[in-house]
Amino acid sequence: MQVGFDGKSRCFGASPEYAAYHDDEWGVPLHDDRHLFEMLILEGAQAGLNWETVLKKREGYRRVFKGFDVEAVSAMTDEELEAARNDPGIVRNKLKIKATRQNAVVFLLIQKEFGSFDSYLWAFVGNAPIVNAWPSMKAVPVTTAESDALSKDLKARGMSFVGSTIIYAYMQAVGLVNDHVKGCWKSQRA
Repeated sequence: MQVGFDGKSRCFGASPEYAAYHDDEWGVPLHDDRHLFEMLILEGAQAGLNWETVLKKREGYRRVFKGFDVEAVSAMTDEELEAARNDPGIVRNKLKIKATRQNAVVFLLIQKEFGSFDSYLWAFVGNAPIVNAWPSMKAVPVTTAESDALSKDLKARGMSFVGSTIIYAYMQAVGLVNDHVKGCWKSQRA
């Protein structure tokens, strides 16, 4: 538990930017496919880094990856992806940049098969958020049976940077899971 700049107890997020993410996004159910795609890409970019670093580059990602318009990202050329590697506004990892386009292609295929990525995604949690009551952030798992299943399916469909740990963080980020811990001002179990 951290006490933020404003005196509120949070699971994480002492800085104003990180606190805003905690307060306004983390654990809040999302159903907009564009935003679901954005968070999937950002969580994959976070692999091996800290989340606050990626959040600070979010606007750079939005600029480089065309506002996370999944069709536009799926059509990015090799030249555009190579140019992205020189942009300090994003994490300049070649594999993560290439995975963004590939993941967009797969995302579109999932949309076509299920009507929306939202429909596909939420089925992994029975179409309702999993609300946990962990005593502290140390008790929060890094993977679950649901993240394992979703990760396995995304990988089988051809996505990259979607391991179970990344996917569990994604599930938290888009509200499939609400892991606000006891004592957090956002927890209903304070």
